[in-house]
Parts: sequence; structure tokens; C-alpha cells
Amino acid sequence: MSHRPPLREASSVMPTIRYTSADGDVREISATTGDSVMQTAVRNGVAGIVGECGGVLSCATCHVFVDAGDADRLPPVGELEDEMLDGTADDRRPTSRLSCQLVVSDELGDLHVTLPEAQE
Repeated sequence: MSHRPPLREASSVMPTIRYTSADGDVREISATTGDSVMQTAVRNGVAGIVGECGGVLSCATCHVFVDAGDADRLPPVGELEDEMLDGTADDRRPTSRLSCQLVVSDELGDLHVTLPEAQE
């Protein structure tokens, strides 16, 4: 008879993404692990994230400012994302990211992003 550890139940708590508009309105959305922050916003009608290219890193219309307290938990900006951030409609900031490149995960947990005044 083998002794196996008991199976862990999957967490029923989904990571929450808090979207703050340029005007200060806040929406908190439970996000699906594996989806991007952009996909979560578009699927839930968050105004201010266009995602014109559908998340293939070719338009920069999903630009967000990540809360400074969350920025260190994200993977580093890739070379192409870095180039795209130089062409955003609203000026780039130290915590600027393209939300199509931010993948929701249990390890990442909750995230707070602020939307720029303009995407196009």
C-alpha cells in the first residue's frame, strides 16, 4: 500500500485586476489565470484599453501604468515591448507596460494598473 499525499484543492480565489481610469474611476475584475490583463479588460468592457491588435504586440493601444508596488513582481519588459512603449499616445513612464504582455497567474496575484488619458 503506497502512501500518497492528499490532493490539494485548486484555489477558488481568482487574481483580481484593479483598473483605475485616468479620471480616477476604479473597476476590480476577477481575472482568469492564463489570460492577459488586456484580454481581461476587453472581455469585461473596461473603457480605456483598446487592444486594437488583439494582443500580438503591434499597436500599443493597451498601454497601462502599473502600480509601483506591483511593478517589481512582473517579468522584465521584453525588447519588442520596450520599442512599442516608445510610441504610445500618452507619455511613457517608468512603470509603463503593455497589458497584453502581462499574464495573469496565481504567482502574480492581484495587480493594480492605471489607464492613460489616451491610447490612440
